[in-house]
Amino acid sequence: MLQKYFIAIIPPEPILSEIRTIKEYVSKHYNSHGALQSPAHITLHMPFVWDEEKEEKLLDCLTHFSFKNTINITLNGFSSFEPRVVFIDVENDETLFLLQQKLVFHVKKNLSIFNQSDNSRGFHPHITIAFRDLKKQLFYKAWDEFKSQKFNTEFNCNEFALLKKGKLNWEIYKRFGFNP
Repeated sequence: MLQKYFIAIIPPEPILSEIRTIKEYVSKHYNSHGALQSPAHITLHMPFVWDEEKEEKLLDCLTHFSFKNTINITLNGFSSFEPRVVFIDVENDETLFLLQQKLVFHVKKNLSIFNQSDNSRGFHPHITIAFRDLKKQLFYKAWDEFKSQKFNTEFNCNEFALLKKGKLNWEIYKRFGFNP
């Protein structure tokens, strides 16, 4: 059976819960619920479909991915993809871009998953709080509220997660260390 997956960085607690609270606020006040369907995350590889019967091969591939560096990730303020998405901005970091590029290439080479370009110029790390279900007229109200709000925190990252689509939501299926 075909199953949907994606690969992401999941912030640690208490950051994860803080962002969940922001997403719940956006859901209640701006009727945008899509961001609640997954834990707060920075997407490294966009969703793809994989045969669940071959899941062991997928897990094995990710287990053998290696990356040398711990990444210091800084979340700083809010930004948007007008006119539907509001997100917490992730400061640009060469190491994060390198991780994303290497991981996409690793998955493409070992699993022949070609749904994402391995060109990191298109990679824009962020954590979504209001999703494509945000109505255009409410986007401008939400963006007016969030554009000047402060959100600043950082965390060290030495792992990524495989998320799997459940019946209703995306769930963290397995975490993988960088395995230097």
